[in-house]
This record gives sequence, C-alpha cells and structure tokens, in this order.
Amino acid sequence: MNLFDSTMNTLEKTLDYSSVKNRVISNNIANVDTPNYKAQDVSFKDVLNEEMNNQFKAKRTHPKHVEFSSHKFTPYNITTKSNTVYNHNGNNVDIDREMAELAKNQIYYQSLIDRMNGKFSKLQTVLSGGR
Repeated sequence: MNLFDSTMNTLEKTLDYSSVKNRVISNNIANVDTPNYKAQDVSFKDVLNEEMNNQFKAKRTHPKHVEFSSHKFTPYNITTKSNTVYNHNGNNVDIDREMAELAKNQIYYQSLIDRMNGKFSKLQTVLSGGR
C-alpha cells in the first residue's frame, strides 16, 4: 500500500535539487576571492529534456518483467562556468548574482516545504478521522 502519491516523490526530488543548488551557490559565495576559481551552476531543464528524449532499457531476466530505466536519474547537472571572468584574479563569481540566486532558491525551498507540510497535514486529518 502506498500512503503517498506521486506528488510526494516529486517534492522529494525537487527538494534534493534545491538543496544541491543551495550548496553550489554557497560554495560560489565562499570562493568569491579565490584566484582563478570558476563559479558553478546547477541546471535542471537541460538534464530533464535529455532524459525525456533518450530511451534506456534495463536488463530483464524474465519476459514478463516491465521495462524501466537502467540508471539512476538525477534531475540536475552541476556545470562550471569557465567562459567568463569578472575579477582581475581570474575569478568569475558575480557576488550580486549569487546573492540574488541564493534568495530566490531559499524562497523556492520554503515553498516546497510548505507544500509538503500541507500534504502531511491532510494525511494527519484523515488519520484522526477528520477532527
């Protein structure tokens, strides 16, 4: 029996993405004065589109087994931005952009947490008999 619908699974994956994005942004901010440091970014849409277009098959040991993806799907990709330089020391971290991205990601993360709390609240209401 599955207590949670696919929304909880989607929220879990999205929270994971947001956490990774927060870690990458924080790392960029921490290295703002490091010579020759190249900022990193987390992309989601490109990886998702690539996965949707690719066909992967798992090894099936019986003809009645259902086909599914044979590799673990991570809905994000960490890339290094190496084609720009903002500082005289070879560093390309734009602190204003990173701070704005951090604030945006924190709001996004909090909205996901609020949505997840709402799902748990509904489940708690059902379990308590509507009281």
